[in-house]
Amino acid sequence: MAHVNIFDTTLRDGEQSPGVNLNQLEKLEIAKQLERLGIDVMEAGFPASSQGDFEGVRQIARQIKNVSVTGLARAKKSDIDTAWEALKEGADPRLHVFLATSPIHMTYKLKKTPEQVIQLAEDMVRYSRQNFPKVEWSAEDASRSDLDFLVKIIEKVIAAGASVINLPDTVGYTTPAEYGKMFKYIKENVRNIDNVTLSAHCHDDLGMAVANTIAAIENGATQVEGTINGIGERAGNAALEELAVALTIRKDFYPYTTNLVLKEVKRTSDLVSNLTGMAVPRNKAVVGQNAFAHESGIHQDGVLKNASTYEIITPELVGVQSNNLVMGKHSGKHAFSDKIKQLGYELSEDKLKEAFTAFKRLTDRKKEVTDDDLFTILTEIQTHSDDVKKYKLDAFQVQYGSSNLPTATVALIAPDGSKVETAATGQGSVEALYNTLDNIIEETIHLTDYHLSSIGRGRDALAQANVKMTVNGISVSGRGSSQDVLEASAKAFINAVNRAFYHRDPIKDKVVQAQSN
Repeated sequence: MAHVNIFDTTLRDGEQSPGVNLNQLEKLEIAKQLERLGIDVMEAGFPASSQGDFEGVRQIARQIKNVSVTGLARAKKSDIDTAWEALKEGADPRLHVFLATSPIHMTYKLKKTPEQVIQLAEDMVRYSRQNFPKVEWSAEDASRSDLDFLVKIIEKVIAAGASVINLPDTVGYTTPAEYGKMFKYIKENVRNIDNVTLSAHCHDDLGMAVANTIAAIENGATQVEGTINGIGERAGNAALEELAVALTIRKDFYPYTTNLVLKEVKRTSDLVSNLTGMAVPRNKAVVGQNAFAHESGIHQDGVLKNASTYEIITPELVGVQSNNLVMGKHSGKHAFSDKIKQLGYELSEDKLKEAFTAFKRLTDRKKEVTDDDLFTILTEIQTHSDDVKKYKLDAFQVQYGSSNLPTATVALIAPDGSKVETAATGQGSVEALYNTLDNIIEETIHLTDYHLSSIGRGRDALAQANVKMTVNGISVSGRGSSQDVLEASAKAFINAVNRAFYHRDPIKDKVVQAQSN
């Protein structure tokens, strides 16, 4: 069976999703989980785009050792140099450099002739190879490019030292038949194509990203690119979990293998969803809440008699456990520490104490604590920083009745250490709570989205709130969890405001946007 490498771009293309703004700690936590998932190449970001992205990529390159870490660069020497500074400490550093090749991009965006584009691509790949042992070159908008032009430019960049050639469907325009035909044409007509890996990168604007990617594999691609949960710009990218499971379930038809550890799929999906604030639709293939639910009486009867009648994917295959009750109020610190290691987390002694304290608080309210509950606690512990000034929730109270105007009273600890308290009303409990927080916090806040969901099942399940807002013009997202939906909502609001402080701090994440020449 042929092997297909998995190139994950959740931290680059995925983070470009509208409303997603991960900080360095969150990116690192996702990177660690992607490493556990078994991907081959991790695109950690676009180092030249901002100082924050540069630092994030550098931290990931320093700490991730079992995956080749790469960064994106335009066909510019300054981008390439910046990427090398961010990636040079990695175990297997590589560069991903791109240049548009479609007539519409060359004419209106690049304002260059085809000959100038070929020369620039060749020069920048050769320049990249001065430092990078591996260079991937992408023909941006390849699916709308002239095939003979692609043949010509690909031969040149391979000769200049490229080791991977990526042919992206940048705008999600193509169909499986067309995309497969393009790969076949390149495979048959580029004379030195056997010297490189062919890669596919598909967007989902017409809902065909996974199908297009499989068509590329069938026609010579040995690397595929995508994101967890299919997140990304516009309609997103090919969902890697769907692709991996499709190749596994239909291995009778697709004789290809990957290095992905499928039992880590659900946990990876949950982490990405949690940290990005992008909820997974209930009917999402492979990882959606309804993926293994059967409502129809006929389906239920069939599954009870033989699961394979209606269930082609077992929940256990992707890490969904039917019963994961694990810990209770009598569990000690040693058992808790062992469980954390089983879940794949590595905590410092201070954070272990913090996590154990949060766990014990939860067991006072909840009889049995599940893996999902622990996963939520550990994610929050690992992705918050004590180095940035922040607001802290001291206390709150909400008065609500069907005949009364909801009123919220909130006490906060301000960044300077002072305690501030006030009250406000609203048409509902959450609005009253948010109006009160808005009055206390000395920032200009505009809430754009609010989402509430449960973690696990049952009346004692944790509630998780996700918000999106602008704070002094900075777009941020926030999250909070608690057994009380109002407390979760308050935590999410405050978390978003504190994240704006993080991104505004010049030491932590000063944005220095790279300007095109």
